[in-house]
Amino acid sequence: MAENKMENTAGRTIEEIGKVRLDYGKYSGKDYYSEGTAEDELLDIVKSRFSAEYDRIVEERRSWPLLYHLSPLRENIVDWVPMDKSSRVLEVGSGCGAITGALARKAGSVTCVELSRKRSLINAYRHRECDNITIHVGNFQEIEPELPGDFDYIFLIGVFEYGKSYIGGDRPYETFLARLLAHLAPGGRIVIAIENKYGLKYFAGCREDHLGTYFSGIENYVSGGEARTFSRSGLERILQNCGVREYHFYYPYPDYKFMTALYSDEYLPGKGELFNNLRNFDSDRLLLFNEKNAFDGLAEDGLFPIFSNSFVLVAGRGFDVRFVKYSNDRAPEYAVRTEILRGWFGGRQESDLVRKYPIGEAAREHVRGMAAACESLRERYQNGKLEVNACELAEVGGELCAQFEFVRGISLLELMDRCLERDDVEAFRRFFREFVARVGYNSEYPAADFDLVFGNILVDAEGENLSQEQLLKGKWTLIDYEWTFGKPMDMKRLAFRAAYWYLLEDEKRKKLSLDWIREELSVTEREVKEFWEEEGEFQRFVTGDRSSLAEMREKIGHRVIRPLDWIEKYQDSGDVNRVQIYEDRGGGYLEEESYFVREAYQGDWLIVLELKVKGDVKMLRIDPGMYPCSVKIREMTFNGATVPLHRRKLLYSNGSIVRPADKAERDCPGIVFATDDPNININIERLERKEENLLRVRLEIVRLPAQIAKDMEAGCKRRF
Repeated sequence: MAENKMENTAGRTIEEIGKVRLDYGKYSGKDYYSEGTAEDELLDIVKSRFSAEYDRIVEERRSWPLLYHLSPLRENIVDWVPMDKSSRVLEVGSGCGAITGALARKAGSVTCVELSRKRSLINAYRHRECDNITIHVGNFQEIEPELPGDFDYIFLIGVFEYGKSYIGGDRPYETFLARLLAHLAPGGRIVIAIENKYGLKYFAGCREDHLGTYFSGIENYVSGGEARTFSRSGLERILQNCGVREYHFYYPYPDYKFMTALYSDEYLPGKGELFNNLRNFDSDRLLLFNEKNAFDGLAEDGLFPIFSNSFVLVAGRGFDVRFVKYSNDRAPEYAVRTEILRGWFGGRQESDLVRKYPIGEAAREHVRGMAAACESLRERYQNGKLEVNACELAEVGGELCAQFEFVRGISLLELMDRCLERDDVEAFRRFFREFVARVGYNSEYPAADFDLVFGNILVDAEGENLSQEQLLKGKWTLIDYEWTFGKPMDMKRLAFRAAYWYLLEDEKRKKLSLDWIREELSVTEREVKEFWEEEGEFQRFVTGDRSSLAEMREKIGHRVIRPLDWIEKYQDSGDVNRVQIYEDRGGGYLEEESYFVREAYQGDWLIVLELKVKGDVKMLRIDPGMYPCSVKIREMTFNGATVPLHRRKLLYSNGSIVRPADKAERDCPGIVFATDDPNININIERLERKEENLLRVRLEIVRLPAQIAKDMEAGCKRRF
């Protein structure tokens, strides 16, 4: 692509790269900040490669700067803003153009301001086909007086926090905002994306993004530094000091850099929604507590707006959009944006509705297919007890979308969680059986939703304090069915898949064994193996073999450091080397009736137990430690007789069998546990009991790092 430099009549140096104009009228000739060789690498890529190649290059090179600057997920933070070709946009601090392309596709004109020439070149080369971008290279304070005053949108994405460096003075952030306000057209908006200094991830052990230090924002930046982030109330004070009376906060999750969901004060996250929390890619981080569980509590108490990791602040009128979810880490033909907003459905009264838009031309057919899926599923369940959420195709602002009614209710997932929280396993089982019965109706019909998970079922909960019976007999609605295929599917496979993902998503659900699900559905080991193969094929089908962000974090290689592991490692045996015993007399295991065995550990690796067991005990559970480990059962006798460990339905655990390398060890089974709550369950009813019994157990135990335990368990042939 040719580069042309020319002097215009005003003596300004203009460089054209493709259709993009770079204005050097205020450029000093020197870049005052740089990422060094990373920017050279970026410039080489955008000069010589197509944008469709960026994902593959990022995966191959496993580089944080490349991921940060080239990932298409960076555009999510502005993609949802409803602009059109009449919109005039100013982007302050455009950098390497991570969001400039999205603005150029949506708006009529995009004016960028960027201090660095090299970054401006990267931006220009990657968007050289866009004829509506002008980049002013130089210091904002020198460029700003010459900018027009009719912008419909002004965007500061990861920029406002540097106001102290850009502007200076006693009140740099108020000065910065006031200058920007002067360039808005009537009714225009300023959109600021910025970290929350009190974001939950910083309490949990993530480094402050700009300084690279722990707890800097939480400690109010006492150690200095040029960047400053703010709490919600801190931002509100700045707005009020500038005379801004109308403003709206939105909450990008996990943060604004790689946003996958956006919440608002009208639509806040519910319990269980916020579980993708390890999203820093630039350095190691601590993990001081489980962020998902903490977010669950904040959601219950209405505190999420205070502890959201980032903010999107809109100075001016708000938007109809209340919630946005992005699924653009998939293959391009399945990438969609989901919105919840105010609107009209089927010509009826205005209410909340749901829209799914294709992200790019390749996904249009996938969105069109949602309306057809609705019709086929409605035909299948016509005389059953599962409603299917209504869907219609629509054109909104020139964009195709699938439009759905917004259904109110409680998700089946939440109802099942409530059962487990109150230790009502039988109630959980009743909901699961009702799920199987309702979604399995007319299973021979050639239409099935492969991704029919518990969270996609809403149970009508109108009225207060509905009983379990009312919920079980009430209206159930399927709300998300984009993975519907025109063929019948084995219901027990779909139900097993739903249960598996349910248990996997939350450690608190581990009190329910997947073995019960297998028995309930009569799933064989062979079918489980087939399920894994089918699931792998489905994931590859959806993602197109692209790496997820979680996988990219692993590839880049930064660690998650758990200080509690260090603490436990150096605590004495009374704290972590504890053996806990549970007894089930027909009512299940009860925490309050469990007990610890003192001096069970005979050194660091040997456990010896002599337990007196009453004749009414049906099941007995041994928790050999509080960490991932490998356990070998060296001896187990009941009333002096050797317990036949390989007898069917006698021994259960939440670990996996390790096949002994030595044939002589066959009668001493080994179990690997990839959990910090390992347990071995003995079916006492299968043994000859007396009124008083003596169980003697000798175990060898080796503590394992969590990841090694997971790898070992994955390599085991079968569960105990």
